[in-house]
Amino acid sequence: MNYLFTICGRAGSKGLANKNVSMFCGRPLVYYTLAAIALVLRQLQEDGHFCKVALNTDSDRLKELVMAQNKLEILCINRTEDMAGDRVAKVTVIKDTLDRAENYWTCCFDYVIDLDITSPLRTCADVLDAIKIKEARAGDTDVVYSLVPARKNPYFNMAKKVGRYFEKVIHARYISRQEAPKVYDMNASIYVYEPRALREKNASDFFNDRADAIVMRDTAVLDIDCREDKEMMEILAQYYFFKKFDEYKEIFEYTGELNAIEKNVG
Repeated sequence: MNYLFTICGRAGSKGLANKNVSMFCGRPLVYYTLAAIALVLRQLQEDGHFCKVALNTDSDRLKELVMAQNKLEILCINRTEDMAGDRVAKVTVIKDTLDRAENYWTCCFDYVIDLDITSPLRTCADVLDAIKIKEARAGDTDVVYSLVPARKNPYFNMAKKVGRYFEKVIHARYISRQEAPKVYDMNASIYVYEPRALREKNASDFFNDRADAIVMRDTAVLDIDCREDKEMMEILAQYYFFKKFDEYKEIFEYTGELNAIEKNVG
């Protein structure tokens, strides 16, 4: 199998300034994604698979951080202006990355695996599980993505404002949370795409049909979108996940191997 791993991050951010190039527990945030890719690639390549990695960004600083490490060979794709706005769907950027990567390596990829920079608390097993599910359902899914159990449920305890009043999001009459249909939060961590679907499917409809998922451990904060998210996730990571679970500690320790040469970037 041919696998393309993608890392997509634009310059700037409305929620948290320059979040893609920020530090997380003393290491560049993007290095958690690089560490996960490096450790997963080690296993995939041992099994004889062809694996490549591409970065798509318009951020000079992000390029600098990613290209400073020497553990992964990475194709750096300069994001074009028409792909750089915050109204451009990420699947559109991933499709562009796929097209340009296949042109660069003169090959066709069987799967595209995107790992989001802003969701650092993932494990190698999470990524491999998503790939296995996609391979098992190669003919009838367009994407496999990651979820966590939702803390709130629109059938039971979520509300919206309608005019001068508030009402439940879904007008259901369940009297306990356990009775309501089980729902999940998309945690913006792992996506395994079918290349054909990336090229043929509308970005706005991508996750509405022909999708499967893996359910990851609930890490309390889904992804980093503001300063409070980042501060809370750092506390959880440093004092709980990196101490209690070897699989998260493995990623953190590998970022240290990448980070050893980050000082050369300045």
